[in-house]
Amino acid sequence: MRFSPAGDPGVPDDRSATRYLIWLAGRQKLMFGAGILLGVTWMVAQALMPAAVGRAVDGLSRRDDSALLTWASVLLGLGVLQAVAGVLRHQCAVRNWLAAAYRTVQLTVTAANRLGAALPRRVATGEVVSIGTSDINQIGHAVDITARGTGALVAIVTVAVILLDASVPLGLVVVLGVPVLMAVVGLLIRPLHRQQHAYRDAEGKLTTRAGDIVSGLRVLRGVGGEPVLSARYQAESQALRAHGVRVARVESLLEAAQVLLPGAFLVLVTWLAARFALDGRISPGQLVAFYGYTAFLVSPLRQLTEAVDKLTRGHVAARRVVRLLQLTPELVDPPRPATVPDGPGELVDVESGVRLPPGRFTAIAATVPEDAVAIVDRLGRYVDSDATLHGVPLRELPLATVRERILVADNDAQLFTGPLLAELDPHDRGDRAALDAALRAASATDIVEALPDGLDSRVAERGREFSGGQQQRLRLARALVAAPETLLLVEPTSAVDAHTEARIAAGLGAARAGRTTLVCTTSPLLLGHADNVIFVEDGKVVAEGSHAHLYDSEPRYRATVSRVES
Repeated sequence: MRFSPAGDPGVPDDRSATRYLIWLAGRQKLMFGAGILLGVTWMVAQALMPAAVGRAVDGLSRRDDSALLTWASVLLGLGVLQAVAGVLRHQCAVRNWLAAAYRTVQLTVTAANRLGAALPRRVATGEVVSIGTSDINQIGHAVDITARGTGALVAIVTVAVILLDASVPLGLVVVLGVPVLMAVVGLLIRPLHRQQHAYRDAEGKLTTRAGDIVSGLRVLRGVGGEPVLSARYQAESQALRAHGVRVARVESLLEAAQVLLPGAFLVLVTWLAARFALDGRISPGQLVAFYGYTAFLVSPLRQLTEAVDKLTRGHVAARRVVRLLQLTPELVDPPRPATVPDGPGELVDVESGVRLPPGRFTAIAATVPEDAVAIVDRLGRYVDSDATLHGVPLRELPLATVRERILVADNDAQLFTGPLLAELDPHDRGDRAALDAALRAASATDIVEALPDGLDSRVAERGREFSGGQQQRLRLARALVAAPETLLLVEPTSAVDAHTEARIAAGLGAARAGRTTLVCTTSPLLLGHADNVIFVEDGKVVAEGSHAHLYDSEPRYRATVSRVES
């Protein structure tokens, strides 16, 4: 069986978890409807088998060979129908599960991309990871179980009608006993889901904590904080394990009840049916049929219990997905987007007074590094501001246009898992000369040469096999390969040694010749190679000129880049 995720997942109904699940089912109407029809056929075929066996036994007791052969043939036909419907139902169920799960993954990834830089501030990392690893399973199960649950319900109704027709007292015992059993089992489902919900939240928080520890491991080791956080994580992990044991305890009680209660009910109905057969109130064939029905009801009862359980879990999972889908990005496209001329244009941050002439290598040195970061955020339109390109406010341009023409590269960027070549050239431009030039400009050729397979080597999660300086150089090479019209770099050499920084400073201007480049730094090596240096204090431009001119004429600038008090 082949399955391909939908190219366009569609626009979800995120008004509530229930509406979202219904929308998922509606996106695959044909397969979902076929699953329900096959589920009903599969269960009803099984439900009719005890009746056929009973009729065959009655024919045998009357020595009616014709009746025996007829009902034996009916039983064979029901068996074949049940087998075929079961196989096809399972195929539909798997397809429905995959479609619901992977459509949710597509929507989650789309929502994460839509939120962009606002995602970490709005949703915990562990929450997003848990949606992609745990919640999609529950949503897939919720869509899958609908077919079996519907078939089980129809089968129980079919059995009830047959039993009431054969014997009203015995039929009433079965008809009334089934809801009682469901109610008893249902008493265990609610506390189970409360425990599961709390466990799921704790798991998401712990996943976030683990990610934070891994991403900051080098810093933690440097300040000696690794043992403290490791001990705290261990304590929280043990608490989560104990919580998981409590959840498993309730689950085991539910599983035991699903076996014990139907089994006890089977014994009761069989005993009553045997007494009725001895009194002549039902035939031997009906006794066999009653036993068969009671044994058969164990299956649809468990199916219904499972359906309630999985639908409830799916609803809880869908609630989390809907919560993510309902988040809106901090920045949205204007209702009537403006246009700007093609080619480099002056980029201006009105608030600080920073002006970036097109095609030049500019540097910003700020007394407070956060001021430089804030300027870059405004120029890259990661916050709303009055910044302009070609005199047109960035807020009036489509966000995609801004991202295409202005690239911000900071030290929060990550290296992703996969071949290093695909990481450095994600758009697969195939320009090996440009790639080699970018690696030389970023002083990263030695990193590639040290890898066993060179550019074909696989990068581990977040590039953890590389040191902080190596990661920084690879990120810079990736930004240079992208060759954007305007490149805004934030402290691109903060984690490298002085010799490497000197090589990067010497090669960066040539690598970006003719393109607008801004570097936020207080490194004299980089500032010395800039065409123009802008000195920022208290978030405002206070001086401009070459590095040498500012160093000689501006004491505050000299103190900033020399790391000494003026």
